[in-house]
Amino acid sequence: MSIEIDHSGKNVVVTGAGAGIGRCIAIRFARAGANIAVLDKRAEKAQETIELIASLNEGLSYSVVGDAREEGQIEEMFDESSTKLGGIDIAVNNIGMLGSEGTAPLLEMDEKKWKDVLEQNLLVTALSMKSEVKHMREAGSGVIINVSSGETTRPSPFLAGYGAAKAAINHLTQTAAVEFGPMGIRVIAVAPGTTLTETVSDFFDEDRISAIQQSNPLRRMSDIEDLGYLSVFLASDFAQNITGQFFLADAGAHLSRERPPNA
Repeated sequence: MSIEIDHSGKNVVVTGAGAGIGRCIAIRFARAGANIAVLDKRAEKAQETIELIASLNEGLSYSVVGDAREEGQIEEMFDESSTKLGGIDIAVNNIGMLGSEGTAPLLEMDEKKWKDVLEQNLLVTALSMKSEVKHMREAGSGVIINVSSGETTRPSPFLAGYGAAKAAINHLTQTAAVEFGPMGIRVIAVAPGTTLTETVSDFFDEDRISAIQQSNPLRRMSDIEDLGYLSVFLASDFAQNITGQFFLADAGAHLSRERPPNA
């Protein structure tokens, strides 16, 4: 017996969907029949995702271009998404990054570095949820998925700001689940381990990748598709009683730690 997850007719917004994990999440929802709004500040990357979805002959897809770090643009992006799609049923908040100067020893994290990494992770996620709920509460239902990080489960040298910002998103997810639950809205956090995206592939050599693979119980890197499959399931009716939870898809990396060189 097979179980098919069907999101036909659902309207899904994915932020940071121009590449990497966000793109894979958007494509996975499209393959499940959903209509997709691809949000990204890079117009050409958003269009690439749209073209990939179109090549699958799955659902409708639209690109919405804007910089979520700019005041006022977040709400405008979700308003535009809702107008194009005809509402928002599911939102995946995938925007988040180390920050322009986020990889530094804790004692070198000055006010500017802290503000940068917190804004690009915690603040953007919080304001995105606020805009999403405005559209979901009218329908009396919805699912919000916040992309967190495996770094929240284990201290990592030079990533104090990023880890703290993502850990705050985990707590924010729980609080939002309590506040939005009576509106019929579920809120969940998902997290990958170190994922073999194009950026990681360019940054790590084969020895480093092998060391990461050997450091976790499943002896593998997190695959770029992992959060796509997980998100499609958690947004489905099969998970209709799940909210306020944090789900790791990290090959068990939280049970061990591959330490950076010279750390």
